[in-house]
Amino acid sequence: MKAIRIHETGGPEVMHLEEIETPVPGENEVLIKVAAAGINYADLMRRQGTYLTRTRTPATLGLEVAGTVAALGPGVSSPAPGTRVVSIVDGGYAEYAVANAGMVIPIPEALDFVHAAAFPIQGLTAYQLLRDAARLQPGESVLVQAAAGGVGTLAVQLARLMQAGKVIGTASNASKLDLVRQLGADTAIDYTKDNWVEEVKAATDGRGADIILEMVGGTIGEQSLRCLAPFGRMVVFGAASGQAVQFTGRQLMYRNQAIIGYWLSAWMQRTDRIAAAASELMQFLAAGKLRIIVGQTFPLAQAAEAHRAIAERRTTGKVVLLV
Repeated sequence: MKAIRIHETGGPEVMHLEEIETPVPGENEVLIKVAAAGINYADLMRRQGTYLTRTRTPATLGLEVAGTVAALGPGVSSPAPGTRVVSIVDGGYAEYAVANAGMVIPIPEALDFVHAAAFPIQGLTAYQLLRDAARLQPGESVLVQAAAGGVGTLAVQLARLMQAGKVIGTASNASKLDLVRQLGADTAIDYTKDNWVEEVKAATDGRGADIILEMVGGTIGEQSLRCLAPFGRMVVFGAASGQAVQFTGRQLMYRNQAIIGYWLSAWMQRTDRIAAAASELMQFLAAGKLRIIVGQTFPLAQAAEAHRAIAERRTTGKVVLLV
């Protein structure tokens, strides 16, 4: 089968389309014939060697796929071969991928492979950022950084569905800000402007946001704390700028604020919570309450160009590889 492989960490040029053996599903595993594979910032970081865990090479990138069940491993009775499914995997930039049977989710009829592949990682992340990490309460205000991205577009909508009060989204240009408003944000703010912090405070009557979802890092991450309300919670789940942020206890004590870290990989061990999140998300999708925004698609062979487009901020919503 064809797969995108890396033999060393580095820039997009280390990614190569190669012919490798098709995997065989083991016990409690399912083999999926991949139709579409989602791209995440975690893939870029793994390729660069800057992810939270060490990148072991050679490796096939890709953490989520949509396709059809091709075979079942020993001890697995469902879903039946031919079933349309989506799953989190290790090695999704390929024609076939193996998934843990417990993580394979049938796709609703109304959902195509491209939009299904855009959903698992970022859908679960957006849901858990609000529900499990920030513990959003009805009526609380929410600030979503990079709100036109894959996680951000879903987080804006989910904040509304979870009965948030005011929802504020930030983005870097006019077209992205328009999208953020269309998805339900009360206020959309350009975070590249010098006065964006003051705009957030104005939108919250000077109080700041009760919850901030922060994944930019660098100066934006530092400035975000100035937008956090007393007793507020800021959830840090990435550093797209490439620069991590450090905070001190002194900064948090006076206003009784909290900074919470989030990493989906660790949550995957809590299968009960993941299953509950996936179930509610699927209900939202089936009821037409969530829009999955796919900005661009690329053929599998152009995975390196897809990575470049994301790194250069040329994309909106999710980027998906067609296999």
